[in-house]
Amino acid sequence: MTKAIEFLEEKGIGKGKIQYRMRDAIFTRQRYWGEPLPVYFKDDLPYLIDENELPLILPEVDKYLPTEDGEPPLGRAKEWTYKTSEGEFPLEKSTMPGWAGSSWYFFRYMDSKNDESFASREKTDYWGAVDLYIGGSEHATGHLLYSRFWTKFLFDLGVVGIDEPFQKMINQGMIQGRSNFVYRVKGTNKFVSYGLKNQYDTSDMHVDVNIVHNDQLNLDKFKSWRPDLANAEFILEDGKYICGAEVEKMSKSKYNVVNPDDIIERYGADTLRLYEMFLGPLEQFKPWNTNGIDGFL
Repeated sequence: MTKAIEFLEEKGIGKGKIQYRMRDAIFTRQRYWGEPLPVYFKDDLPYLIDENELPLILPEVDKYLPTEDGEPPLGRAKEWTYKTSEGEFPLEKSTMPGWAGSSWYFFRYMDSKNDESFASREKTDYWGAVDLYIGGSEHATGHLLYSRFWTKFLFDLGVVGIDEPFQKMINQGMIQGRSNFVYRVKGTNKFVSYGLKNQYDTSDMHVDVNIVHNDQLNLDKFKSWRPDLANAEFILEDGKYICGAEVEKMSKSKYNVVNPDDIIERYGADTLRLYEMFLGPLEQFKPWNTNGIDGFL
């Protein structure tokens, strides 16, 4: 790429340019889990609490849900105020986003028992940058952006001696889902098996993979799956209803999500781990097929 740009510039037919993609980052979340913001309000103006009173610890709440008035979960705390010589003032009820801590926590691992700072310069210089970062492309894009920002910020302050947090990155491939389909005869509540669907005017519909085994639909579970299917009728082939199948992104809307707890209960945790390792190379997208575990065993 660099040589191509140099060639175009030498010929006078192009010019290299850096295009920055800036992302706005809202730093508050209206949820319980997260670092509480060390901010209190006096006359509707925000003030920072005294540094010697950090860290600010999350209070206990009866529920982790917003209040009936729409306030964040911290609004449920019996006492969430800051006391000063001038009086008692309400604390900020929002918490920090997940990346507030995950952007720099690897430095804390280097010096986890330090009570004076998040990590000493001596320890961060010794351990240096993280050797290998493994993360999915969708998540890692945002996380890498914030981690690099925080690391460069700490580097500019002289707190750490590196300006890049990770030496190498590998994007793990996504585990894809194997979806199943049933075929409804249009205008009816009648469903035709896969091998016979071309004989009718049908529309396909995703069905929960947890009521399908080896592409064979459990008819009783299908009827109880949704109220509108209670009176469903079926056109079978050889006494069975065979579903269609397709590999797609694993998603709740496609009803192809497989709960790991169910797999562990049926096969055991070690079998699940080993099967995932044998699905294919780390970087590739891999289709999940529960039936493959039986063949694996």
